[in-house]
Amino acid sequence: MAAFASSSLYPSTTPLQSPLSFSAQLRAVSNNAVSAPAHNLRVVFAAGGTGGHIYPAIAIADQLKILNPNAQFLFVGTPTGMEAKAIPSAGFPFTTVPAAPLARPFLSPRNLFVLPLILTSSVFKNLKILHEFDPDIVIGTGGFVSFPTCLAAAIKGVKLLIQEQNSVPGVANLVLSLFADKICVAFNSSVECFWQRDKCVVCGNPVRLSLMNNTSKAAAIRHFFRAVEGEKKLVLVLGGSLGANAINIALFNVYFQMLSENEELFIIWQTGTESFSEMESLVRTHPRLFLSPFLHAVDLAYAAADLIVSRAGAMTCYEILATGKPSILIPSPHVAEGHQFKNAQLMADVAGSRVIMEDELDSATLRKAIEEIIDNDNLMQEMSERASRAAKTNASAEIAELVISLTTDVDLSS
Repeated sequence: MAAFASSSLYPSTTPLQSPLSFSAQLRAVSNNAVSAPAHNLRVVFAAGGTGGHIYPAIAIADQLKILNPNAQFLFVGTPTGMEAKAIPSAGFPFTTVPAAPLARPFLSPRNLFVLPLILTSSVFKNLKILHEFDPDIVIGTGGFVSFPTCLAAAIKGVKLLIQEQNSVPGVANLVLSLFADKICVAFNSSVECFWQRDKCVVCGNPVRLSLMNNTSKAAAIRHFFRAVEGEKKLVLVLGGSLGANAINIALFNVYFQMLSENEELFIIWQTGTESFSEMESLVRTHPRLFLSPFLHAVDLAYAAADLIVSRAGAMTCYEILATGKPSILIPSPHVAEGHQFKNAQLMADVAGSRVIMEDELDSATLRKAIEEIIDNDNLMQEMSERASRAAKTNASAEIAELVISLTTDVDLSS
């Protein structure tokens, strides 16, 4: 893990073959795009599976709409993933293709005999979609759907941008990087993982604009709990969009005792959609507990929180940084290629996050970690300041400007 200890969340200061900084060049391109008549920019997004892949794509699309109000978008996803509801709810056109999930282990019979057939079918359907929509650029933000869509873009010769949220890229994005025009990464350390490093741009991760609304803590708490007065301490528990049984079980055994012994403590608990019915039947109601399968007003939950207990998905980690929150991270051991463990280690280095491995997690360990932080105001302030310093909150704007530059045929190296 030595690579993480020395990594930085900020873009490299090395100039890119020009006396102007890359950001300055992008601003110039963006200003030219604004002053010139906006053409009908057409963008395909490939995103699916989890919120960590879907919401960055939405954030980029929202920013592109600001830069180019005439832009047209099409999101490609799977019919059964959460993108099938999340994308239309965000107001964007959506179409479906077969997913091509990679099984573990890599040399499994399914990967050798079944996956090629599914992948071929998905690529051909994507080629048809690209032919009909005729995009200027395809943007892949991850999920099983991203690989065949981006591969189809490469075959068709459409400009391609991939956005890697994790500290270390997976196999799919490493392969796609060979065909991509640009690779947007969240961390400086990620650049070293790619074979063609000159394609990489360190932008940070796009976070939802609503997280930057600066809602007061008091107003945010009142959204979940009525008639709350005075200073309160609130713990936000996030198991990811689909849930985390290990976190739910550990919290279930201590939440009521913690609330009973600390009258200033409040808990917002997102169980995940797959676990909610079971947890709702087991959890005792309490006036200072808010239980939900999924937090649609997650921006208010972040604003209300003093401490976040969460998995270590890339986007959740970056949202923690962007909102400047102390955190306890419990990386999932089930995520491919150890992404969450690597993300959690990086968060520990840059933001002081406490990391509890799942095989070490039990109710007593979780309660002790929560109380050691929530009862120590100096530690809370230190962790908050470190998280805020590590954040880079203009990723959506930088990526959107990069998309404009790639689709307006401006030579940034001249």
